[in-house]
Amino acid sequence: MPAPQDGPLLDDAAGRLIRPYTVSNGRTRPSTGFDLLSLVMATGIEPDIHLGPEHTVALGLCEGPMSVAEIAAHLRLPAVVTKVLLSDLVDCGAVTAHAPAFHDTPTDRSLLEAVLDGLRRQL
Repeated sequence: MPAPQDGPLLDDAAGRLIRPYTVSNGRTRPSTGFDLLSLVMATGIEPDIHLGPEHTVALGLCEGPMSVAEIAAHLRLPAVVTKVLLSDLVDCGAVTAHAPAFHDTPTDRSLLEAVLDGLRRQL
């Protein structure tokens, strides 16, 4: 019996009912370049293509900005499969994706040392 929060794609005893490569129709390369930290957000445009259940769930997750890594975690799919699904949604105009913003300045060594010290205190 499917877990109520997971819908028909997952089963408590059997696990994933559909193999990840079937979700992307065997495709392993997205048409859009994504980073795991790329932010994806719905545009409000209704897709003019038929969407599978994973596409629909992914689109619902994108009501606010969400990273590719977060979407993959919610879908319980490998990142590469999630990127293929999201590229389908970008191609039909249903979502937009923006690369994460990186600063041109190198990382501050004192900040990294403070983070390391904090982690050591937690252990």
